[in-house]
Formats: sequence, structure tokens, C-alpha cells
Amino acid sequence: MKKRFTTFLLILTLTVTAQAQSGKKVFETYCWGCHHQTAVAFGPPFSEIASKRTAEEIGGMITDPASVSKLFGYKRNAMPAFKLTPEELKAITAYILSFKENK
Repeated sequence: MKKRFTTFLLILTLTVTAQAQSGKKVFETYCWGCHHQTAVAFGPPFSEIASKRTAEEIGGMITDPASVSKLFGYKRNAMPAFKLTPEELKAITAYILSFKENK
């Protein structure tokens, strides 16, 4: 039983690490021009986004920012919509949420 649990943890760790690397690649491809991980750029930093939004809200803002901005009550939106694969969307969402500060 202990061996299975250890194996499970190892696989989980490797999966999370691979997903984080994939998320970083998506960030470098699509997001870095306007967002930084922890500093304000044109858009808010990932640390701020992660502290305020759920995975679903982040995914919605990436794929349909105009509609989500209206739901949040924003008067305008400068973010373009991105057509990502489901894997890319999951990876970038996880990457953004990895910057959530633990309080």
C-alpha cells in the first residue's frame, strides 16, 4: 500500500511539473507581451489574477474576454480572445493559479 501511494505521488508530481512547463510555454507564446508573473505590465500580474479568480473565470477570460469582462462589470476590455487547445487552456490556467499567494 505504501509503495502504491509513493508511486501515485511521484506520478502526480511529474504530471504537475510537466503541466507547469507546458503552461510556461503557453505564457511565453501568448501572454508575456501584456502580463508578467508578479509585476504589473499592461495587464495585471498573474499573482493578482490568481488571488481573485477561479480556474473557470480565468479560462473564460482567456477564451471570451469581452463577455467575461461584462459579467465582472468592467466598462471596457483590452484583452483579445485566444483560441487555445483544451490542453493549452488547462496548462495556462494551472500556471496562472500557481502564482496564488498562500495566506
